Amino acid sequence: MEIKAADVMKLRHATNAGMMDCKKALQEAEGDFDKAVDIIRKRGLLVASKRADREAKEGCVLARAEGKKGALVSLNCETDFVAKNENFINLTRSILDCAFENLPADKEALLALQIDGRSIADHISEQTGIIGEKLELAYYGKLEAEATIAYIHLGNKLATVVGFNKAADMQVAKDVAMQAAAMAPIAVDKDDVPQQVIEHELQIGREKAREEGKPENMLDKIAEGRLNKFYQESTLLNQAFIKDGKESVRAYLAANDKELKVTGFLRFTLND
Repeated sequence: MEIKAADVMKLRHATNAGMMDCKKALQEAEGDFDKAVDIIRKRGLLVASKRADREAKEGCVLARAEGKKGALVSLNCETDFVAKNENFINLTRSILDCAFENLPADKEALLALQIDGRSIADHISEQTGIIGEKLELAYYGKLEAEATIAYIHLGNKLATVVGFNKAADMQVAKDVAMQAAAMAPIAVDKDDVPQQVIEHELQIGREKAREEGKPENMLDKIAEGRLNKFYQESTLLNQAFIKDGKESVRAYLAANDKELKVTGFLRFTLND
């Protein structure tokens, strides 16, 4: 049967699939528009299943923070070429906006949310079929605080969201968000470091001291000292402030507003 160009364009607008893919789907569906949409979606699922074992290390990392909440997502793909594609970036932005508005409990809950009447999981599968690469929602995080700020590094490869106990000077807030991005802290302060991480660092410290020939009765003390150095390097408030290595982030905050506290942060990167 003859497929009208207007119908092909309508299907392309609805699915974002290529012109020839839309024409073939309409021919297979004998002109039935809804059936053609289902055909394109099923092809996306088929491609996704075939590429399930492929690695999706490239992608787009975006964050959004307004008022008392923030969200961060990473939609991954196989190649940097796709990561820079405007449609791919727009899909990531749509997922982020949905995450921000709803703040679902976890990644699975986010995938189940709907955009334009279809689940995010379906949108991702559909785009997998259109693009021909494995796509996956690699990360989702949410943060709630009295005040928040987001920072997206140039190239959409790294993003952070930081929460504060009160509204902060914009430059100060941005500086802290950039610090979290650049220095990859694992926690806000030493009291927030998981106990298993502490035990691991202490064990490493003892083993290293033993290898250096230190006395057995000194190993614990030496390990504690090295743990403190770990805190200085790996916790946000104790790190040296990147704009002035002579003071810590804690000191920088206190110098600007003694009541300002960091309550939490999110960070995700494709580069680590």
